This record gives sequence, structure tokens and C-alpha cells, in this order.
Amino acid sequence: MTARAALPGDRTTYLVFAAAAILLITMGARQSLGLFVRPLGAATGLGIVAISFALAIGQFVWGLAQPIFGAVADRFGFAAVLRVGAVMLAAGAALTTMVSSELGLTLAVGVLFAAGAGAGSFSTLIGVTARSLAPGKRAFASGVINAGGSLGQFLLAPLSQLIIGTAGWVAAMWTLAIAALATLPLAQVLLRASRAEGSVQPAFAPGARQDSQSLREQLEIAGRDRSYWCLHAGFFTCGFHIAFLVTHLPGEVNLCALPASVAAGSLAIIGLSNVVGSLGIGWLGGVYRMKWLLFWVYLTRALAIAVYLAMPRTAATFYAFAAVLGVTWLSTVPPTAGLVGKLFGVRYLATLFGLTLLSHQIGGFFGAWLGGIALVRFGDYGWMWYADMTLALAAALINLPIREAQVMQPA
Repeated sequence: MTARAALPGDRTTYLVFAAAAILLITMGARQSLGLFVRPLGAATGLGIVAISFALAIGQFVWGLAQPIFGAVADRFGFAAVLRVGAVMLAAGAALTTMVSSELGLTLAVGVLFAAGAGAGSFSTLIGVTARSLAPGKRAFASGVINAGGSLGQFLLAPLSQLIIGTAGWVAAMWTLAIAALATLPLAQVLLRASRAEGSVQPAFAPGARQDSQSLREQLEIAGRDRSYWCLHAGFFTCGFHIAFLVTHLPGEVNLCALPASVAAGSLAIIGLSNVVGSLGIGWLGGVYRMKWLLFWVYLTRALAIAVYLAMPRTAATFYAFAAVLGVTWLSTVPPTAGLVGKLFGVRYLATLFGLTLLSHQIGGFFGAWLGGIALVRFGDYGWMWYADMTLALAAALINLPIREAQVMQPA
């Protein structure tokens, strides 16, 4: 049976929603790890700094995996990348339940788990869908895929906390391992849908040289472009912000003498709110200039943190804060990916966008790691909140000089 016969109906729907379902699992698993910090510390005897460092390594490895797996997918196809990633993610989750040293935890959750999640994440999934869709459909498709990742956080964070509270953190981690393996059949659906959808849609007008360029030539062109580096700088701040919150928001809730359910509920609200934010930003990306969307997303984050610092620390405050942050949480992804595609086309989108995600996760490394150091050094996260707010404001301004036009290719 051919791929076209195997998938009746709108094949674009299969393509986009299969990618969204994969991201639901990989992103939901990653964004739930902060709930395991205290149980891991109690079970292994490792301190907050050691656990924060392992999770910070995971932030960096997840980012490093993006351009590597993106380049492999661009060159050899994405199906094998997604399958290898599923196995790595499941193995990392399983091994995390067996380690007792800082090195073992770093290898399990910081390398295997993170690399596996990276293989089944934005650069691979948005890359394959963008190359199979017409330019006018790409921004909204990226928003739908991004919403899948946010929905994963909404579903898996409270589920993980429920299992931790009833059956223990080991059972919760094994649940994430089993969920990772569920991406294997989804990868097959995505493969069949992409084949059925037909040939890659061009990003540029006929006669552009992009299809004949090598990856090295494209990287050299991107490396000389100021707008591309502005996207990197903004994404660095985005990674710092998200990694700090997803790793240390449960600790902030604990410092306020509130139950762990408030942290799980806040993470779930962030995920649900970002479904709205991702779909909205995906639609707006087809109407307004994407650099202005990034400006308002980052500015909203800075204002939300300022308001949070002025409010009393109650459960209602955390929930309201989470709802506002959630709208902007991963809403930076569709316009950033859209701008990369607009500047350089989609032939090497998985690689070029993957490199911006590497910058995102370098910021994530510092957000996760410095949060643990700040808690030990100062007893709270006060200085981290001020740093996060300052960086968000800087990111809003950094995006303004971006030029939204195709970079001219050399003759």
C-alpha cells in the first residue's frame, strides 16, 4: 500500500498533528523534570547545586542536539533521528532511577535524556513540516506544533506530580520512559504523511540558488548576517528564562511554604496558556511582522516578573503569574523559526534553527545552574528574578534591528 493510499483525507493535518504529538511527549517530559529535584535530592543525597548542574548540562545538551540532529535530518532524513531519539530519551529516564552519583545523574538525565528529547524537538519537527508545506502555511503549522509541546507540559507535569505523590518518583520517571517509546509509531505516521504530502515547497522565487548550496555555504552566509545573530541573542535570554523557571519554580514555591501541588499546577497552567499563545502567535505571524511579535513577547515577560515581585506570594499569585508567562512561554519559537526561514529558506532550516536553539540552551544552562547557586549563596532566588527581568527587557530591544527580508545569495 502506498503512503498516499495509507493516509486518506487531508495529509497536511496528519503531518502537523503527528509532529505536535511527538513534541507533546518530548517537551512535556523535559518540562516536568523540575518536579523531580527534591525527590532526587532525598533519594540520592545529592545537593541542590549538584542536581541543578546535571539539569543545566541537560539544557545545554538539548540545545547542542538540535543543530546536530537537524543536520543529520537535513542530510539523511528525519525518521531515523526520531527513532534514535525515542530510545535515548527512554533509556535516560530509566537510568535516572538507578544512579546515585553526580556523574551518573549527569550522564543519565543531562546527556541521554536531554539528547533524546532534542532529537524529537523543534529543529527536526519544524524542519520537516516546513519543507512539506507552502510558505503561507508554515507560521500557523509551527504554532500548532509548538502548542503540542505546551499541551505536553499541561498534561505530564500534573501527571508526574500525581505519580510522585502516590507511587514515588521512580514510578513517575518510568512513566516518562514508557511515554517516550510512544513516539516511535508517531514517527512512522509523520514519515508516511510527509511522503504523501509530496515534494518540498520552495521558499524563494524560481531561480534562487539555495537548493544548490552546500550546508557550509549556507552557514557562512548566515554567520555574516546581523539579523541572524539578533535572533540568537534573543533566544539566549528565552532559554535562561524558561530553564530557570522550569527547574526552580518548584523551589520558589517551597520557599513560600506552599504545597508541591501549587508548583505542579503552575507548570500545568503555563503549558495550557501557551497552547493559546502558540496558536495565537502562529496566526499573528501571518499578519504582522515577526520581529515585533518577538518584541512584545519579551517585553511582556519583563513586565510579568516585575508585577510578580511586587505581589504577595500566595497560590493565587503563582497561578496568575503562570497564566501570563504561559502565553509567552514558547511563543518565541514560531516567529524565530519563521524569521530564519524567511531569511535563508527551508533547505537547511533544521540546521540553522537548530543553531539558534543551541544559543537558547546555552542561556538555559546558566538559568538552571545559577538558580541553584543563588539559592545556596543567598537563601532565595531574588537576584535571579532581577537578572531574568533585565535580560527579557534587553531581548525585546535586541529584536528591533532585525531585517525581515531574504538574505541575498551569492551569484
